[in-house]
Amino acid sequence: MSAPTDYLLDRRRMRRKLGWWRMAAIAAGGLALLVGFSKLGGADSTDKLTPHVARLSIQGMITGDKDTIDLIKKIGESSQAKALLLTIDSPGGTTTGSEKLYEELRRVGEKKPVVAVVGSVAASGAYIAALAADTIVARGNSLVGSVGVLFQFPNFHRLLDTVGVKVEEIKSSPLKASPNGFEPTSEAAKAAIASLVADSYSWFKDLVKERRKLDDAELAKVADGRVFTARQGLPLKLVDVIGGEREAIVWLETNKKLAKDLPVREWKKGASLERLGLVESAAGAARAFGLGSLAGFLDQASGAERSSGLDGLLAIWQGLDGR
Repeated sequence: MSAPTDYLLDRRRMRRKLGWWRMAAIAAGGLALLVGFSKLGGADSTDKLTPHVARLSIQGMITGDKDTIDLIKKIGESSQAKALLLTIDSPGGTTTGSEKLYEELRRVGEKKPVVAVVGSVAASGAYIAALAADTIVARGNSLVGSVGVLFQFPNFHRLLDTVGVKVEEIKSSPLKASPNGFEPTSEAAKAAIASLVADSYSWFKDLVKERRKLDDAELAKVADGRVFTARQGLPLKLVDVIGGEREAIVWLETNKKLAKDLPVREWKKGASLERLGLVESAAGAARAFGLGSLAGFLDQASGAERSSGLDGLLAIWQGLDGR
């Protein structure tokens, strides 16, 4: 092969390599821009730099996730957020997650007024969050309450017996990893779990009694686990005002001397790369370019955000599904 031909081949190889690196640089720059836009769309955007009422939405299962807790902290620390409007539409979640949410909201309440506005439902752990507010506003047909704690576990030992499967185990004591669903639940195991439920239930009731200023007789009427419409809950002291966001703002202006006509600004968690699906896409691109180690790292990062579950005791209303 002649020298000029070798030279031309080398130039082509070099151009291909440079083209790959240009693509990688463009992709990295795009990701950096998306991260920047994500941050600007969150609590640090310019519309939060003037006096306003901060609106924070609590929806779905409550787990006390770090993003939500961090956002509440930022609202508490913001000198321009003059009040917190907490909009709630949730059946509850984990007892510990609800406790974390309540405690962080109370820290905000020590600095600025907090009012909760209930959408369709604020039950169990979501009602715990509402208890952190100075007042609770709800539509007449909103569901509130469900003061109680739940521990559920599947037991399929009879199914295993039917198919001829037995799970062997060696454990340090009878109550270790009990109940486990692989064997009949012993009375001792049931009693141990019942004591956990009773302790958390007692804490929940004390919280309702303190925050809603109930006596023992009034508490007994609302603490049997049922939900109430807001119309029912008003005379029971579970809610304070029938209405929505408009009534909540009026309450803040009247009772907390909030300046009139302050704009309401939505505070949202930043759109993470995982929520945008970018981490998974980047992992796929890394595999396509033969970067297996980078793809594995991105897969782990993606899986970490999706791994949070509902472990432990639950303060959750399960609706009318018969469970």
